[in-house]
Amino acid sequence: MFDPTTFVGFHTWLSLIAIVAGFPVAAGLLHGHTRPGWTGVFLSTAFATSATGFGFPFSGVLPSHIIGAIHIALVGIAAFALYGRRLEGGWRRTYAITAMLSFYLLVFVLVAQMFGKIPALRALAPTQSEPPFAIAEAFVLFAFGFLTWKAAVRFVQMPRIA
Repeated sequence: MFDPTTFVGFHTWLSLIAIVAGFPVAAGLLHGHTRPGWTGVFLSTAFATSATGFGFPFSGVLPSHIIGAIHIALVGIAAFALYGRRLEGGWRRTYAITAMLSFYLLVFVLVAQMFGKIPALRALAPTQSEPPFAIAEAFVLFAFGFLTWKAAVRFVQMPRIA
């Protein structure tokens, strides 16, 4: 699972790198600025995570494909707002929102994977329809909802720093 020379391992490492990079990116947004180095790592690995997710064998569209497609769209919009539109006008808020929602989806999937792979968590929610799983995902949803709102407000209010 964590062997980067396998496809699963590569996909997993991309996910973990994107999540780690997401924290300083989110902190920057909450303080009204971008973190250029972290942002590049975050956006590129977040995109690659979802793109490689489509490389696994499947028959039919799964919920993971829908989340992956939404995630790719969010990362694409965030990258366009930042690099293509240089955060001008409404693109500043668009970037803050799409970057935070992208980070949320990575954490959402991380929680689901943890409940599927960690024995103690799997015992609490073997089908991922039990209350402990729902509570954990609801907490992540509400935390990111609040943080996304704060980032959108603060990132737009703060003066641009070159």
